[in-house]
Amino acid sequence: MIVLGIESSCDETGVAIYSGDKGLLAHQLYSQIKLHAQYGGVVPELASRDHIRKLPLLVNAALKEAGLDFSDLEGIAFTRGPGLIGALMVGATYSEGLGLALDIPVLGVNHMEAHLMAVMLEEEKPSYPFVTLLVSGGHTQLVFVKAFGDYELLGESLDDAVGEAFDKTAKIMGLPYPGGPELAKLAENGDSERYTFPRPMLNRPGLEFSFSGIKTKALLTIESATEADYPDIAASFQAALIDTLIQKSLRALKQTGASALVVSGGVGANQYLRSELRRLSELGQFNVYFPRSEFCTDNGAMVAYLGHERLSRGEKSEQIQLVARWPIDQVTNQTDV
Repeated sequence: MIVLGIESSCDETGVAIYSGDKGLLAHQLYSQIKLHAQYGGVVPELASRDHIRKLPLLVNAALKEAGLDFSDLEGIAFTRGPGLIGALMVGATYSEGLGLALDIPVLGVNHMEAHLMAVMLEEEKPSYPFVTLLVSGGHTQLVFVKAFGDYELLGESLDDAVGEAFDKTAKIMGLPYPGGPELAKLAENGDSERYTFPRPMLNRPGLEFSFSGIKTKALLTIESATEADYPDIAASFQAALIDTLIQKSLRALKQTGASALVVSGGVGANQYLRSELRRLSELGQFNVYFPRSEFCTDNGAMVAYLGHERLSRGEKSEQIQLVARWPIDQVTNQTDV
């Protein structure tokens, strides 16, 4: 089955084509970072308008890259949620209209499930069951992936997501938007032991996270420092966040008995997080898997793959029902398939 995947949940327009026989055939991505940088964050209305402008062009580019015509498509998958409703609507309406024109099935999929499945696009992929650390600007979750479509939410952030903590701390430092990657780059030249930052909620049982307190600590530290201290602050701050994520992940592996850990989402591209997990993995405690960096952030490839798997099982959407919030453990309770 050849499936067109469309991602438009926030500020990236992603389009990809996936074949059950040949794998990923095409992958096109347009980022709106420059558009939103002047505002210091995503402006929903501007994001929606830019999706309208770019989506048809990217679909045409993907078909050309794959050497296909519209008539070769056998299914379409789009991000139904969670995300910005206006942005989601662009991908959904385009998909539904194209599906009607081509008389092929269309399916709205969960954005977070797509992140969970992104690792399946790689040559090195885990076997079920496994634990996924899903970390981004909007989510910090530990998910027990028992099988395809069977997910148990083990723990999540009680307040801010870890990506948000990175971005807001970077903004306080005056770093360019988006701040998370810039802070990580600054930390490369810093001393991670100079400042002491808390490891939130590690001193209590459970798999929940909390990052609001460490942001406050970062603010107070930055206010009493000079720009010359910023690399050390960034390194110490990053080390505390990454250590928290890793320790909770190890706790989740022990709790579930799983031997494989997958890291996905935008923060999954953080090189310090990757290097530390690889180091621990080499000690023989567990196996760790990552999607390639370009598939950690929002993209159409993960949507196309997930859509292929679900459409191949006979699922399809009867009508557009977009959702701003759609918990991962409710994915199998869809009512429109």
